[in-house]
Amino acid sequence: MAKIVVIGGTGLIGSKVVAKLTEHGHEAIAASPQTGVNTLTGEGLAEVLTGANTVVDVSNSPSFEAKAVLEFFTTSTRNLLEAETAAGVTHHVALTIVGTNRPQNIDYFAAKVAQEKLIRESGMGYSLVHATQFFEFVGSIADISTEGDTVRLPGALIQPIAAEDVATAVARAAAGAPQGDIEIAGPEAFGMDEFARRALAFRGDPRTVVRDDSATYYGAQIEERTLIPIEGAQIFETTLEEWLPLNPPRK
Repeated sequence: MAKIVVIGGTGLIGSKVVAKLTEHGHEAIAASPQTGVNTLTGEGLAEVLTGANTVVDVSNSPSFEAKAVLEFFTTSTRNLLEAETAAGVTHHVALTIVGTNRPQNIDYFAAKVAQEKLIRESGMGYSLVHATQFFEFVGSIADISTEGDTVRLPGALIQPIAAEDVATAVARAAAGAPQGDIEIAGPEAFGMDEFARRALAFRGDPRTVVRDDSATYYGAQIEERTLIPIEGAQIFETTLEEWLPLNPPRK
């Protein structure tokens, strides 16, 4: 069994990845600033990577502002890849987004594209797990799109996925050989407005969701199919209707 270090291992996805890998007999180490490992400064990296075969990076930027998010992903990824090379790591797994290989003007996506480029050009064996939007973020998407009692969202298609299924895909990638690019998604595609409408209705939220194709998604206009997977993606089974009763709004 392998020693696998999970960067961002105390977060939403990372904690689930650590649990799944441990359950299957791997030595999975949760690494984050909480455990004394900081990829931005390099603190603790050399120590935690000693003897590691694989590194999983599911860390996320604390800010989505264009300059800050780009700085986070490029600096942390450079530091991580350098430390991995020194430690003899042979497989780098990173969680990224469906749609980074398509035209769009989302600052967060641009930062993930820069991260992916560093990984591809590093010479390290890699697996890039491109996930669609998580069910878990439906509340925050609605909140940032709210004016008064109205939520305005475009009808652009999304095919959201449960965080539990994302963690399963990432853990599988980490336990195997480098695979290059992988796309994962949930089982249903629907408009972003419909995604929010169904979730808010289930939760008894009184806000009205209106389709407005001029509305933005994290500050950017998106095309109808930017955020859905291409043919050949791994499709997971958890539906929104199955997920909602088990997941009250995040605090």
